[in-house]
Amino acid sequence: MELHNPSSVLNTVESYSSPFEYKNKETAIILAAGHGKRIKSQTSKMLHKIWEIPTVERVYNACNKGLINSNIIIVVGIKAEDVIKTIGKKNSVSFAYQEVQNGTGHAVQIALDKIKDKNYDGTVYIFPGDMGLIDAKTVKFFKEEFEKSNADMMVLTGIFEGAVEDNYYGRILRANDKSKNKNKVIEILEYKDILNLDKKKPYTTAYRKRNYKFGQKELLENREFNSGVYAFKFKPLNDLISKIQSNNVQNEIYLTDLIGLFNNNGYSVEAITPKEQYVLMGFNNKSVLKEMDALARKLTYEKLKDIITIEDEDDFFIEESVVDEILKMDQLGLPLDINIGKGVYIGNGVRLNYNLVLSKNVFLEGDIRFGKNVTVRENTKISCYYGQAIVIGNNVEIYSNNTIKGSVTIGENTRIESGVRITGSDQHPARIGSHVVLKGLTYIFGTDVGNNILIEHSILLRKKISKPNGVKTDYYNVKYILPEAEGMDAVQDL
Repeated sequence: MELHNPSSVLNTVESYSSPFEYKNKETAIILAAGHGKRIKSQTSKMLHKIWEIPTVERVYNACNKGLINSNIIIVVGIKAEDVIKTIGKKNSVSFAYQEVQNGTGHAVQIALDKIKDKNYDGTVYIFPGDMGLIDAKTVKFFKEEFEKSNADMMVLTGIFEGAVEDNYYGRILRANDKSKNKNKVIEILEYKDILNLDKKKPYTTAYRKRNYKFGQKELLENREFNSGVYAFKFKPLNDLISKIQSNNVQNEIYLTDLIGLFNNNGYSVEAITPKEQYVLMGFNNKSVLKEMDALARKLTYEKLKDIITIEDEDDFFIEESVVDEILKMDQLGLPLDINIGKGVYIGNGVRLNYNLVLSKNVFLEGDIRFGKNVTVRENTKISCYYGQAIVIGNNVEIYSNNTIKGSVTIGENTRIESGVRITGSDQHPARIGSHVVLKGLTYIFGTDVGNNILIEHSILLRKKISKPNGVKTDYYNVKYILPEAEGMDAVQDL
């Protein structure tokens, strides 16, 4: 169990929250208070990553892009400060603290407290924080369908495709007669409550002055499930949210009970299913999380497979903003000729270029800018911190097992053979000129290497190297330069 200081959490909530913008007529509430016991991790469930992005951040991104000019309220609870700091302080984003997790309805009650003006004339959308594959396209689709329907409430539903016994979702109950109520959404019945029913007696519920009966077997075999994504007009939501009762197996306040309340108070409830079912996936354990990550990889591969060459579709990573840049390059109409080897990792900030070969297990992270016609051989790591950049010129070849790190510039037509490490700091960047060859066990830090230099088996710390005047050879050789030895009195010949 997490030990936390509620006062500290509330201070963090306040300092990271931006004011609610009443001019924004769309508000998203992201439910991110749960820890997820079945995930069996000390890390918040909401911070487990799908394609290298925490699930709650992925949901935030989908809402931010899918809803135009929206407020976003994120409900936090267990590991609250970790979740808040992952999202950070952003315009029109606020946080609400659910100290005791008493159900989804209770979480929404706490979120609505952030909307002080109860005459707010807007729409509220609710999303689970673990729905890490939902995208802006789906959010936009749901928004547009809700607006077209003129309903007061809408549920985004899915069709379960697996074995019935694996369906732990709440079931959508629709009117099953031939009256004018046919197919109308009556309520959502949670899986645990279905299991708790008497097998011999049908479950009976009322809708528009009619009673509807469902057997336990019929309910369990019902494949239409509640995704946990909802849309509401604010006014009826705010009026009815406090009337939810906790008369269920879990003794929690279920948001799903709003369907019955809306129906009983004369409001209209609709449901819609997205074309792609995978966007509705959530996770409670490590195996499903792994499935979602694999699906994210597959979706990335499908986007890129006819644009660049990816040698192993099951073993690569390309960060989403880099994927977007590749798609933009493709729209220019020129062949990219980019080859991605097995196990290649391309992180945020990397800028690829034409005719680029990245061999097996190359790792790229940070603001790395490639020229054209560059080859990076296997097991090479190139990375820099925020605020630093690595610039690699045209026609550069970097052999295997090298490390390039920090603030580094490499000129065109340069070859870096195996066994080389180059490091540059903010104060002492490394610059490698054009037509340079680096080879052997060589370490370079904060050094300025001029053009047409061959360096071999050397350690160069904050040096300036340039070709002497009058030398007419293609390359000027620099070999075996080492720092002054220390501790030689402890070294003896055998």
